[in-house]
Amino acid sequence: MSRYCDNCGKANKACICHWIKTIETQTELWILQHPSEVKRAIGTARILSLSLPNSRLWVGEDFSQHDELNQALAQKDRDIYVVYPGEGSIALSEVATQSACQRKKVIILLDGTWKKAYKMWQLSTNLHHLPLVILDNVDMGNYRIRKSPKEQGVSTVEARFLALSVLESAQTDLQPLLDTFDAMINFQIAQMPSGVFEKNYQSNE
Repeated sequence: MSRYCDNCGKANKACICHWIKTIETQTELWILQHPSEVKRAIGTARILSLSLPNSRLWVGEDFSQHDELNQALAQKDRDIYVVYPGEGSIALSEVATQSACQRKKVIILLDGTWKKAYKMWQLSTNLHHLPLVILDNVDMGNYRIRKSPKEQGVSTVEARFLALSVLESAQTDLQPLLDTFDAMINFQIAQMPSGVFEKNYQSNE
């Protein structure tokens, strides 16, 4: 018997499937996941891909020759944005107020550490013509068991929650994304030996 859930890919004892709730959205999500994130116990991309039917998840580092992604990028009926703080990036709230609001919107998230996301961006030259957006509604993230070099570092699932909060209608209930995220984090903290969380992570909250 496999030690990992066939659906969410996490260890059976850490399976997140029972917390997942389906959320229908108008905005599409394309997650480009670094290979090192696939088996991480605290990885959050699977929360998104399981919760959001309107999402895709691709694994790699250099996506410049990724056939499926390039076919999707070639479609002309979508406005596609990359969440990345590069030169010329604009606030996502500006995108939400643009006139072409009837066109489908796609948000691309790079799932990896800051260093790995930077490398993914550098290598994936097929993304360089796309407009860059930054999340201008970020407060402190709740990723309590991963240290980030940026004070306002957020997880992939938190980034998607924030993006959808801007782009989706007020009637879309996005809270289940964060509920699943919190449940996963609380489970992982509970598995730590006494004092480990307080010593290594709590000061970063």
